[in-house]
Amino acid sequence: MTQLLKKAYELYFDSKVDDAEKQWKPNNICSISANTLAGWLRKSPKHKSMPFGVPVIWRELTNHATDCYFCMTVIKGFSFKTRKSISYPDIESVSKPIPHNPVNCPVPISPDSYSFHSDDFSESDKQANPESTNDSDDNYIPESDEIHLVNNANLSDLIRDLALTEGQAELLGSRLKQWNLLAPYAKICNFRFRHKELMLYFTSDDSMCYCNDVKNHMAHLGHEHEVKNWRLFIDASKTSLKFVLLHNGNLLPSIPIAYSTQLKETYGNIGNVLIKIKYNDYKWRVCGDLKVIAILMGLQLGYTKFCCFLCEWNNRDKVAHYTKKIWPIRDRMEPGHKNVLHEPLVLKKDIILPPLHIKLGLIKNFVKALDKTSDAFTYLRSMFPRISDAKIKGIFVGPQIRKVIGDKHFQDMLNGKDLEAWVAFKSLVFNFLGNNKSNSYKEIVEQCINAFQKMGCNMSLKIHLLDSHIDFFPECLGEVSDEHGEHFHQEIAVMESRYQGRWSSAMLADYCWFLQRDAPEAKHRRKSTCKKFKPLS
Repeated sequence: MTQLLKKAYELYFDSKVDDAEKQWKPNNICSISANTLAGWLRKSPKHKSMPFGVPVIWRELTNHATDCYFCMTVIKGFSFKTRKSISYPDIESVSKPIPHNPVNCPVPISPDSYSFHSDDFSESDKQANPESTNDSDDNYIPESDEIHLVNNANLSDLIRDLALTEGQAELLGSRLKQWNLLAPYAKICNFRFRHKELMLYFTSDDSMCYCNDVKNHMAHLGHEHEVKNWRLFIDASKTSLKFVLLHNGNLLPSIPIAYSTQLKETYGNIGNVLIKIKYNDYKWRVCGDLKVIAILMGLQLGYTKFCCFLCEWNNRDKVAHYTKKIWPIRDRMEPGHKNVLHEPLVLKKDIILPPLHIKLGLIKNFVKALDKTSDAFTYLRSMFPRISDAKIKGIFVGPQIRKVIGDKHFQDMLNGKDLEAWVAFKSLVFNFLGNNKSNSYKEIVEQCINAFQKMGCNMSLKIHLLDSHIDFFPECLGEVSDEHGEHFHQEIAVMESRYQGRWSSAMLADYCWFLQRDAPEAKHRRKSTCKKFKPLS
């Protein structure tokens, strides 16, 4: 309860709210009672009184069998329409509310003024942020009961929160205008051209669309661009090649700066896009899967002998994989030398290793090493019944990894070396490859690699990077994870379906329009979960 509600409760019922932490005492208030009490305190004509003059009084129960209000109240089997038939017990631990009557329990009169005293605040209330209550769904109370007319800024933000198309936005505005809920001078026809200003920052060629001025584009969105706070994510889905700026820490929205449905992940295409977006003027750090990293470093793709861009690790020398940890450093990336085909497109120090991609590789190696006749593999097949045995070892994505990790029954099916490897893998995910980095992360990585060796897993490039280049990983992998880029694929998929067959600068500009906020300081009862930019002050 907020302090305003506690004060209203005290004035209405002439009794203070007990803030003592007691296990048997309810700590919540229903929204109807909260709005009624707050409205009564503000002298609202809609909330003149509560339906009762004496509230429910709770006492410590003696037992759960005959003196527990919740245990003895049967609500199962009742619907919204039949809930009035619920029978509530009369027990000593609860005193039921007493309705108002003019003689013994009249409706109290709301005071013209009131004040808060230091005794009204508990220790937890004094330590809490007083502004945070208006941002919470449960604690938000309107400042006024007057009808709020929607202006252009409020309407634009509402359309962004609802992710409406241009046609749906005009329909909503038309209905609000019909019901006289729009403020004067509010225009609904503007949404036909909502993305026109942002289209100036995008250029369309025959095969791609790209941002021609990243700095001013971000300033238009309401953010001053600092290179150190952003990283460039490069990845391709089934339908498109995308270049996206991701915020380090994932606190701000992701910004697409290049998009193509015709280009593939090749050295020439990626190099051309980097020139278009003026990469050399910004020098962002770059993240992507290991295929993209190999292209950026000019390496040959496929099952090559020297596939690591950091050292001359021999992919074919399987005898030395788990015994030799230190390999010769790649001191030069010369075309024609040890699987190098081209000059690197970015500096080696600007590469960010992909934690999600490494997790996918680890669990793929783990499933490959599992006995196909074991109970664990059979249970794994039952979790993904539509996938064949031949494909199940390579189908994992982020949500599927979380599903398997969170399934306790799968771990119960494992034993011996398989169980040791699985426990070590989970420890690695929770203590290094996620948001948390344990102080003993090097020992955790070493234990995981040793467990995979005992299990009989082949060393892949992902395991080699953990084994030999642990210091090349960033300080906090959760803040710069390639998983944020995978989330962007899901976010822009809605826009791709709207612009089906006509992907252009209009699609990227329309997507970026949804990243803004015209009235960032406005308070709402139901908060939006989408990340937005606030206008520059």
